[in-house]
Amino acid sequence: MDGCLSLPIRKRATSTMDQVMTIDSLIEKKVRLPSPPTIAVKILDAVQQDRASMQQLAEIISSDPALVAKLLRIANSSIYGLSYRVGSIDKALTVLGVNLLKNIALSFVISEELRTGGEEGFDLDYFWRRSVTAAVAADLTAKMVGQSNEDAFVTALLADIGILLLQRHDPDEYPVLLAAHEARRCPISEVEKERYGFDHAELSAALLGRWGLPKEVTEPLRYHHRPGEAPEKYLEAAEVVQLADRLSAIYHAPGGSGQVDQLQTLMTSRFGLSSPAVEMLVDSVAEKAVELFSGFDLDPGEMRPYSEMLQEANEELGEMNLSSEQLLLEVKQANQKNEKLAAELRQANSKLRELVFRDGLTGLYNHRYFQEMVDHEMGRVIRYGSCFSLLMFDLDHFKQVNDNYGHPVGDLVLKNIAEAVTASVRTSDVVARYGGEEFAVILPETDPSGLRVFAERLRRRVEKLETEVNRDKVRVTISIGGTTYQPGVAKVDKFRVIDTADRALYQSKALGRNRVTIFPLEGGRSHG
Repeated sequence: MDGCLSLPIRKRATSTMDQVMTIDSLIEKKVRLPSPPTIAVKILDAVQQDRASMQQLAEIISSDPALVAKLLRIANSSIYGLSYRVGSIDKALTVLGVNLLKNIALSFVISEELRTGGEEGFDLDYFWRRSVTAAVAADLTAKMVGQSNEDAFVTALLADIGILLLQRHDPDEYPVLLAAHEARRCPISEVEKERYGFDHAELSAALLGRWGLPKEVTEPLRYHHRPGEAPEKYLEAAEVVQLADRLSAIYHAPGGSGQVDQLQTLMTSRFGLSSPAVEMLVDSVAEKAVELFSGFDLDPGEMRPYSEMLQEANEELGEMNLSSEQLLLEVKQANQKNEKLAAELRQANSKLRELVFRDGLTGLYNHRYFQEMVDHEMGRVIRYGSCFSLLMFDLDHFKQVNDNYGHPVGDLVLKNIAEAVTASVRTSDVVARYGGEEFAVILPETDPSGLRVFAERLRRRVEKLETEVNRDKVRVTISIGGTTYQPGVAKVDKFRVIDTADRALYQSKALGRNRVTIFPLEGGRSHG
């Protein structure tokens, strides 16, 4: 929660590790860092172990019913845009992934741990409203600028918890520092460094690092007030957190709404975003933050999208005694601007839609888009009497790849398979990452025989695919299941089609893996 509104020129950091160790040593002498919540330790331990399974994480989270309720509420919120309601932690893990759900869980656990004990005169609810708004802003900004960063939400949410620690550790002096920060109109981090030798961002990083959160979280938040000093690996993530802090300030800091034009200029120069795209982002931050406040037991108050506040201000301005000439001039200028912005907004919407429907790792379409396209193809069959086939496949023994080579190699294998499948399909086909290591392919105008031919060709292609890791060549196989939706199939909905293909997939696994199984939608024998 600083006062700087610029991304500094990139500086080359020297002896960054030594600097961090020195700062952490200084913090150790001046502030007693609290211990992490027990459930947070269990979550982090489970995720950090390569052998950990989704089931282990689900069991840990499920031990806290209140946490389960909050997780399902946020998983079903518009920020993740699922096309159907998730009703269990197991399903949420499958759809959202281990890392993303882990971050959401830690957000609730850590924020709950630090929700009490504020000193008189320190507004904890205001602090957490601003932090949740920043978290939403970071998630949306990362997606808009094309950054694959599942840690953005939790990083921005916890970026300023050092402020909580300082006001608790030094309840008499810290309010004086806040007053000096406002009087001198300088960043709070500058005043903190003068008093303690470190700032709240460095304190936040030290605490979360001690609690076991990864560097993908601690390093961007350590440098989010001065991203130009961040190591190259964390530069863009630190910039996103700084921008998220500025977006949150628009709604919560005194005079923050006056910074919108500066923010537009900054995001255009750094990421090439148009003014309509930035305006839409600013509005989305408010809409989705208000939706999430209830999950954090926060009152949204009168928080509204910036465009609504601006419209209200303009209406009040219109009621003032302005001359008719002034009003006509403003209308003319507004119309000219609207015509220009309308075209830019259409282009921005198209770009945003593409980002929303793409999987960050593989670049394939995501689960949400897959669901929409199944609906689309079923409607087309009903209207035109054609058919379509659905193929689903899962990587065999993929956990062994992660266990033997590590998750980065596992991610590389997933990317290579995604490229191989994309190269095997027609332009009319839709390839999607269904969840984890499970994929789906929608094949319009494809009957059962065509489905089998394609499925066998795909199985053989993946079987021959090699991913080079140092001197090793990693190879995997896939188990495939499929079905065909044709005219005249009565009382079959989308979920029946997906479930039939999924059952065929697991039949392939049960029969020994690396094979194809096709199930009809109505009765009959399988064709394995």
